[in-house]
Parts: sequence; C-alpha cells; structure tokens
Amino acid sequence: MGAGMGVFQELQRRELLVVTGKGGVGKTTVAATLGRSLAAAGRRTLVLEVDPRENLHQMVGLPPSGGEIVAAAPRLWVQNLKPVEVLDAIVREQLKVELLVRRVLDSPIYQHFAPGAPGLKEMAILGHALRLLRGQGEGAPALDTVVLDAPASGHGVLLLLAPLLVAEVIRSGPFGRMAEELRRLVASPERCGVVVVTQAEEMPVEEALELGAALDERLGRGADLLAVNGLYPPLPAGEEQGGGDALGDLWRRRRAVNDRQLA
Repeated sequence: MGAGMGVFQELQRRELLVVTGKGGVGKTTVAATLGRSLAAAGRRTLVLEVDPRENLHQMVGLPPSGGEIVAAAPRLWVQNLKPVEVLDAIVREQLKVELLVRRVLDSPIYQHFAPGAPGLKEMAILGHALRLLRGQGEGAPALDTVVLDAPASGHGVLLLLAPLLVAEVIRSGPFGRMAEELRRLVASPERCGVVVVTQAEEMPVEEALELGAALDERLGRGADLLAVNGLYPPLPAGEEQGGGDALGDLWRRRRAVNDRQLA
C-alpha cells in the first residue's frame, strides 16, 4: 500500500481504524488487508463492513455471514453490519421490557425516524464499534482493534463528524452519553486512525484531496494513511517507449495516467 513500516506501527496502536474513500476504489480490499496485517502482527482485530451487499466475506474466503461475527483467521474476525438493526438493539438494551420494546420498534414514528435522522445511523455504526472494543454483545470476542470499512467519502466524513454534532444537541440520557464518548474516541489521534483509499485516476484523486481538506477543516485532523489501490505495475525495463501490441499500449497509457495522478 506504499506505507512505510513506521506508519503501520503507528496504526497498530489505534483502537479504531476508519477506512474511507470514493466508492469503487477498493476500500473493502484495503480494510481486509489491514485486518490481516494487524492480526499477523499480534493484534486481535475485527473488520466491520457497513454495506448491505456484504462483500467482505469474499476477501477472507468465507461464506456470507448474515450479520454474525465470524472468525476468519487467528486473531481475525469479520462482521457485516446493518445500522438499523444496531439502533433496534440499543432500544432493547435501554428499555429492557419486551412490551415497551415492541411498541417502540413497531411504531411508525420510530420506523420513519430511525433510518433518516441526521447522524443517528452514523452514531449506531460507531457505537457498535465501541461496544465491540469493550467485548459487549452476543459473540463479541476480546479485541484490540476494529477496522471499520466505512461508507464512501462524503458519508465517511459525516460518520466521523456525527458524534460531535449529536453531542452538541443531545447532552443527557443514553444517546447523549454515547455521543460524548464517541466524540472523544474519534477526536483522539492516539485512539482513532483514518485511512483514505484512492486510485491513481483523476476523479478518485480529486475526491481524496477533497476528503483530506474536509477532515482538516471540520475535524481538525488529516488522514493517517493514504492507500493508492489498483496501480498498473511499472513498465519493464526497455519497454517504456515500445509499441505495437494493443495490450502493451494500454499498459503504457494507464501507467502514464497513474504517474500523473500520483504526482
């Protein structure tokens, strides 16, 4: 991924790694690679995917998990997360009485409010990651790190910003306490790392630069790692100026684009 060992050693110290970037650049691939690398380095790691299409299992050679926490390798687990189900679990945890739980979950107000309320879905995602780090929840192993395969760029910034926004509005009760705790987690460079994934193509690079600016402006921090995925390999020696075959010409053109965007 182009990162020196010093960067990786710094990432190993984080409790939460948020992997974000433009859709289609390979965030899930990078998240899975980070998870494997952290597990190999001795960190008990869970890679948490937030995508209803559930692609992560393919990266680690497992069948679809159906939302369960699944062991993928020594010290490595994966899970696909549906945020609305996490919100439902928070309701159950807070109310405890099944009759009240059912009334809330079945009410039209809750069913319309829960998926669309600003920041609530993002809070559910981060809150679930925090619970995993505490070993809370059914089937949760003891963990050192959660790698969060987050939504695409703009939503990734909203994910990181949500605890601050919610903490400013809700100052008491379970959601207020959770928002403040998550705000401290996300704001701490020692506890939370941000990994931006891009490809060396014009639109992904432009979006990665905008994401970096948004992180700096709105959160006062930058990315800890920029991972450039899908690079064409350097041309073999003596082939830089060659031509004639279609595959070789395509390789040269795409590598030239990669080099311009990397610069």
